[in-house]
Amino acid sequence: MYKERETDVVLIGAGIMSATLGIMLKELNPDFKIEVFERLDVAAAESSDAWNNAGTGHSAFCELNYTPEAKDGSVDIKKAVDIAEQFEVSKQFWSYLVNKNLLDTPKDFIRRTPHISFVWGKDNVTFLKNRYEAMSAHHMFEGMEYSENHSTLSEWMPLVMENRAPDQQVSATRMAIGTDVNFGELTRKMFEQLTKQDGVNIHFSADVKNIDRNGTGWSVKVKYTNGKEPEKINAKFVFIGAGGGSLTLLQKSGIPESKGYGGFPVSGQWLKCTNPDIIERHNAKVYGKASVGAPPMSVPHLDTRVIDGKKALLFGPYAGFSTKFLKNGSYMDLPCSIKISNMRPMISVGLNNIPLTKYLIQQVRQSPEDRLDALKDYFPNAKMEDWELEIAGQRVQIIKRGTEKAGKLEFGTEVVKSSDGSIAALLGASPGASTATAIMLKLLKGCFPKETATTEWQAKLKAMIPSYGESLNSNAGLARKLREETNKVLEIV
Repeated sequence: MYKERETDVVLIGAGIMSATLGIMLKELNPDFKIEVFERLDVAAAESSDAWNNAGTGHSAFCELNYTPEAKDGSVDIKKAVDIAEQFEVSKQFWSYLVNKNLLDTPKDFIRRTPHISFVWGKDNVTFLKNRYEAMSAHHMFEGMEYSENHSTLSEWMPLVMENRAPDQQVSATRMAIGTDVNFGELTRKMFEQLTKQDGVNIHFSADVKNIDRNGTGWSVKVKYTNGKEPEKINAKFVFIGAGGGSLTLLQKSGIPESKGYGGFPVSGQWLKCTNPDIIERHNAKVYGKASVGAPPMSVPHLDTRVIDGKKALLFGPYAGFSTKFLKNGSYMDLPCSIKISNMRPMISVGLNNIPLTKYLIQQVRQSPEDRLDALKDYFPNAKMEDWELEIAGQRVQIIKRGTEKAGKLEFGTEVVKSSDGSIAALLGASPGASTATAIMLKLLKGCFPKETATTEWQAKLKAMIPSYGESLNSNAGLARKLREETNKVLEIV
């Protein structure tokens, strides 16, 4: 038997998405009653955990996969510009929370860390120069530096240039205002404040078993792994922000909009430096070009992080394949997600993405020596004894129907909602956490259209996001002003 009770909002998954949406909803309507359910025993233990994501604070400063090169050599920066704006929107929201004392000590979750793009070889150098010329002309990337000079690059990233052949053609761009974001710490801070508010409860070891229509709302059945009595929560609105687990829960809702969606899981590993002297000598996020056929989350980078207050140095991620949808998931996740409605798109994606399949097989079969060789492209002096393997997070890329029901593999995030807006799920991965605020603003507009249109909610949204309703991409003055203000509040000047 399930103990039954009522609430306004159910948030499934205690990650950055649910934390962001929860705080927004309480700011917009303090009377909302919110119940949060997390299958693990702590918040932010899956995709939001520091070891399980890139932590770049994806602002498109250094990620080369956001700036594709056309056949004529031109570089398309549209996606990079959009992502840069979305990260600035997140910074505005975090600054609002700091100013309201809902977040404290910004350096616990965000620190200034230069973002560098690094390439070698004639064709790649030409690409990076063209990319620099296109991006530096846009105000969202003001301050970007470019160099092909070995001496200059040695100052930017000494480990990368040490013992590198002096005649090797290399180049790099640098954005000094880049950041490192610990989304695990940020998420936990947000939930700590959220659960101090009246009408908000978070439940751990809570496994959501089913989601059923209940009139105009939903009944969420929850079983606990800590011995607590099972519950059925009747809610007016449900958000599924369970990372890789969102697809399975969305399918359980049975909404027509979920039909045709599938998931392609990609696992990851890091090499973690264990030598404090080496860690101390690197202070940047150095991103390169992905291998042919590699998913975007596998773009190689030599990455300075601060995790649990301690400086760390990672390289990777090395991609892999597992049928799990979550790091702490089941090997049956993928098989159980295959339905009649998504079988054809999933088979189509498999047949049309042979290079990706080959790439993942190669990654799985890598030896420690193979991983070290990849690291040496970015740190020529790397030695095996200074590094150890760390398991990274699990990502589930979106598979959806394309033309004529053929499958299409999407490397991004997407909100899937019911026609009445009473339930929504976030599917996909990168850039994910960095753009959580922008994603939740879009969700609010789609799921709470009447409320969002009111003068009261409009004013509150403008207070939370000063650029709300305006485009930073087309308003250079506003973008500069707000970037300066948020950098000051977040102490990343």
